[in-house]
Amino acid sequence: MSDAAVKNEWPLWEVFVRSKAGLDHKHCGSLHAADPQMAIQLARDVYTRRQEGTSVWVVRSDQITASDPGDKAAYFDPMADKVYRHPTFYELPKSLDHM
Repeated sequence: MSDAAVKNEWPLWEVFVRSKAGLDHKHCGSLHAADPQMAIQLARDVYTRRQEGTSVWVVRSDQITASDPGDKAAYFDPMADKVYRHPTFYELPKSLDHM
């Protein structure tokens, strides 16, 4: 793709939809749109065609900052040494058997 074509392309937006009140927003996909309002409208048309959503979020892809999967150990492995975060040494009452 030429530099001119890339310059004229609308920005990429990530779409998140909440299917029911009280649930988390789930990532559904991506789309190109000129501005936030257009991104919301396109997201509604593309990802909630059967009225399954109650809320739509759109975020420009270039505004997302993510960790590098190669740095997994630095972000997630140190948690294993904090035993207090995983109370496996507690004896649970029988009434809490579902946990």
